[in-house]
Amino acid sequence: MCIKRRVSQLVRKYQTRDPFEMIKGLNVILVHYPLEGVRGFYQYFQRNNIIYLDERLSEAEQRFVLAHELGHMFLHKKANAIFMDTRTQFNTDKFELEANLFAMELLLPDSFLDEYRDFTIDQISRMTGYHKRLIELRISS
Repeated sequence: MCIKRRVSQLVRKYQTRDPFEMIKGLNVILVHYPLEGVRGFYQYFQRNNIIYLDERLSEAEQRFVLAHELGHMFLHKKANAIFMDTRTQFNTDKFELEANLFAMELLLPDSFLDEYRDFTIDQISRMTGYHKRLIELRISS
């Protein structure tokens, strides 16, 4: 299933694009903790969805990281990317790209992009707090 369609289904089901509101209707344990080396990660453990967020991130960064980790939860539930990154030669770039796209589809709907279509990527980046690479990814999807 395409990421855009999956995000649309979830937004309809949970009536929100706010990842913090969305997880209230899901079986997700959210852990705020001072993480080292990562901003957040998703773990599926004993039938529990656990998302860890670095508590030192700004609100915009936490919103993006949570949306990104929800992408892993909905798109790559059984993939242990941290294990694959550290213990195997498996390239997890595709998973990360898909999770980034999921996050940006969730956080920047088509209506937002239509409203600000005359703005540059730099302007949208400054306005939203999201990195230019992420804005470019969303626009190109």
